[in-house]
Amino acid sequence: MKKIMMIMVIMEVTIMGNIKWDEFFITGDPLILGAQVSIALTMLGVLFGLTYLKKWKWIWREWITTVDHKRIGIMYIIAAILMFFRGGIDGLLMKAQTSRPEMGLLSSQHYNEIFTTHGVIMILFMAMPFLIGLMNVVIPLQIGARDVAFPQLNALSFWLFFSGAMLFNISFVIGGSPDAGWTSYFPLAGKEFSPSIANNYYAIALQIAGIGTLMTGINFIVTILKMRTKGMTLMRMPMFTWTALVTSGIIVAAFPIFTVALALMKFDRLFGTHFFTVSSGGSDMLWANLFWLWGHPEVYIVALPAFGIFSEVIATFSRKQLFGYKSMVYATVGIALLSMVVWVHHFYTMGSGPGVNSFFSLTTMLIAVPTGIKIFNWLFTMRKGRIKLSSAMLWALAFIPTFTIGGVTGVMLAMGAADFQYHNTLFLVAHFHYVLIPGVVFAVFAGLYYWWPKMFGHMLNERLGKWHFWLFNIGFNVTFMPMFFLGLNGAVRRSYTYSAESGFAPLFLLSAIGSVILAAGFAVFCYNIYWSIRYADRNISSDPWDARTLEWATASPVQHYNFAKLPEVKSFDAFWQMKKNNEGLTLKDSEIEEIHMPSNSGQPFMMCVIFGVVGFFLVFEWFIPAAIASVGIIVGLIYRSFDYNDGYHIPVEEISKTESTWRNEKGEVHKHVG
Repeated sequence: MKKIMMIMVIMEVTIMGNIKWDEFFITGDPLILGAQVSIALTMLGVLFGLTYLKKWKWIWREWITTVDHKRIGIMYIIAAILMFFRGGIDGLLMKAQTSRPEMGLLSSQHYNEIFTTHGVIMILFMAMPFLIGLMNVVIPLQIGARDVAFPQLNALSFWLFFSGAMLFNISFVIGGSPDAGWTSYFPLAGKEFSPSIANNYYAIALQIAGIGTLMTGINFIVTILKMRTKGMTLMRMPMFTWTALVTSGIIVAAFPIFTVALALMKFDRLFGTHFFTVSSGGSDMLWANLFWLWGHPEVYIVALPAFGIFSEVIATFSRKQLFGYKSMVYATVGIALLSMVVWVHHFYTMGSGPGVNSFFSLTTMLIAVPTGIKIFNWLFTMRKGRIKLSSAMLWALAFIPTFTIGGVTGVMLAMGAADFQYHNTLFLVAHFHYVLIPGVVFAVFAGLYYWWPKMFGHMLNERLGKWHFWLFNIGFNVTFMPMFFLGLNGAVRRSYTYSAESGFAPLFLLSAIGSVILAAGFAVFCYNIYWSIRYADRNISSDPWDARTLEWATASPVQHYNFAKLPEVKSFDAFWQMKKNNEGLTLKDSEIEEIHMPSNSGQPFMMCVIFGVVGFFLVFEWFIPAAIASVGIIVGLIYRSFDYNDGYHIPVEEISKTESTWRNEKGEVHKHVG
């Protein structure tokens, strides 16, 4: 018996390593305790609700195992809203901590953890899934396809993203959050200065989610290039589709770089290699170069689809064709190419030298040219247009001046000599937010208000939408405009406190007040979702905005096969021209044929679980359990290789019945052109 007990103790020590059980869960901080309680109560509530309503089979069949691009897109969007809330709480805590001099709400360590997780969550787990979600919903519809090229790979992409997001988010209650900043610079991120397992979460969770994103990029490139409907040439594609294609190209070019960087980081932290350790022959600048070779293109990975959304919204609500379509396409491609040759401007102050700094200063300023082309094209699109100030259009209008502020301050930062003064101040933080929030979040809100009826069959409340718009915009500017002046006055970033003698207190307090207003705007948006689910009119047109592109030639919400008959495109703004010329809008019974669709699969979700388990074991450096669990990944790949499920066919009768529910008696779709 004693031998058995000793063996069990040895196994526990081997598995647990240097982690003690009282260090496994984060204790001693009332904020963390509150988070742990809220997580436990939320999980119990979800489990109870699904059980009480008897929805387990439904959620498994309709959502967890789905390969429908529209439902996968909706799941991305739901995850992004949850991550917006999570990252927003981090932001509010930071603003509360700096609202008064020498505030004691957060310790320096807790503050480091919060600004680290805030950055990672908002960029990788909020902005990207929002945009990829909208791409999933809209792109196959805009090109007249019935699904993406690889439906099951699409599901796997989502579930790997979700696995990485959940692994990263449990860090603040189990083991400790990463604390080396969202850039995770070495040597700070190495074991020498961060000996805990916290930064392992960064390396492993982002690796898992990044694999899913890379798969998405490949999938959308193939989908857009190979699955366009008849007549949909490249230069007839909607602008959102063009930006999605170029974005996918950047993903395929940039994400493998980040994958390699994270792999080297894992080797350094888990196995004691020294790729980034200067004292042992490595180079911390290697990390900086690899990170920003991915990190700056990442800015355009989230910005370019946003530009595509604004193009669709502005054209629709101006009642005009997008001005300068070809120049917009060329500008998009130009931005993508230049995005790969500007990365060094992120570390002018690290000793690259005047020659290198001058080159990257020029390339950085040059990228403002194609961006400016886009802004002028949007303005000319609105010129002499019959503008309808819907909620979606308000976000597009607010984007132009707000983003311009971010762009102009970016040109200021592009100058190497000036950047030595701005770089480590709140001026840079303000610039970053003036680029990404109007350039991504405004676009996401515009896209959600615009495409919501296509996803759910009802509209978001326009009155609540305008409350959301004004509160969020006022709150945003009150939050971040003071930070420009704080930075110019010498307030440094990443500092958890400051002295009363500095004179920073009034502007910090104003910024904190703005963050509360901004949060109120987001709360109104969440209430709008609840209100629309409960009370919004379901008896709406399939084309409520009198729109221009093919996704509006379908039902609202879209039938699961997208198109009963694949449309034929003869010009740009295909659906608008079809309505104007009264052609291609009628579906005859003789034209309906069986439709082949892919079957649902539970394998992507199971792979998500296995990746999450392997990642968790690696975070705690429990290599034997990780090796055992990773066998499941190999088994899953082998199983998929021998999966010969060829999908199913939708019978003509079912298609005919579905189409009759939203078309008129003549089989026509909405024909109004205002």
